[in-house]
Amino acid sequence: MQPSPTHRASFSIGSEADARRVVDVLTEVFFEGDAAVAAFERPDGQWDVTLHFAEAPDQVLLRELVVTSAGNEIADTLIFDTMEAKDWVKASLEDLVPVPAGRFVVHGSHDRGRVTANKLKIEIEAALAFGTGHHGTTRGCLLLLDHVLKSSRPRNLLDLGTGTGVLAIAAAKALHRHVLASDIDPPSVRVAAENAGLNEVGNLVRVIRATGFAAPDFSQAGPFDLVLANILANPLRQLAGPMARHLAPGGRVILSGLLTHQAPAVIAAYRARGLVPLKHLRIEGWSSLLLRKMGWPAVP
Repeated sequence: MQPSPTHRASFSIGSEADARRVVDVLTEVFFEGDAAVAAFERPDGQWDVTLHFAEAPDQVLLRELVVTSAGNEIADTLIFDTMEAKDWVKASLEDLVPVPAGRFVVHGSHDRGRVTANKLKIEIEAALAFGTGHHGTTRGCLLLLDHVLKSSRPRNLLDLGTGTGVLAIAAAKALHRHVLASDIDPPSVRVAAENAGLNEVGNLVRVIRATGFAAPDFSQAGPFDLVLANILANPLRQLAGPMARHLAPGGRVILSGLLTHQAPAVIAAYRARGLVPLKHLRIEGWSSLLLRKMGWPAVP
């Protein structure tokens, strides 16, 4: 019997933040199994959002959802078509090879056997393109974390804007210490906690929902010796003051999610709060920064 074709809807949107917002709306509306939603960055910086359906979707409803979450201009780019029958999950995973970053390797379940035993393995599934380790920002953070761990063993750790939890998992695996992780997005909080359990550090990674540093958990767990924050340039600039207040003297912060041309403004915002840049990685047009708060260094 010939398999049925896959029905597809796709559109383009301008930024990762916008893509996250729209994907969140669509995944809330379409239950698991009704549609597979994915977002991928293009070389020009735009993001393509694609939905795959087993049955023909309600085009009017979907267009209204895109209008509501992204506006008429984005909805005008919405295209409906059909594709040959294919295991799209399997096909997409074939393109996501293990990503090495210093002592860490990020991989999917399909690649467990391909990772050498001398690496710290972080298993993250590619349900969405955010936080799988294949983006330059995540890899930059992992490389800087590896650099920090070569000379110190920070005690109090925070992963701010954790996404899939990959950075918190990496820190917990490397240090065997508790890590506080936070995200503004409820599905991300759930996914990060699930991934921590999958990677056998569920007892070390505590994931909370929080906006910025607003939750009391930060004051209770801090001050932090190391903060990992893979977010976006504007939120990172706005968080410079609270970040400095929650860092211990000599504490370090790894920042990413900013384009290379945005790095000087972010560095300036943190320098004004007493943080000095130590290292700047540039990967695929993205910058990852390591900064240190002035004062005596934290005890290793």
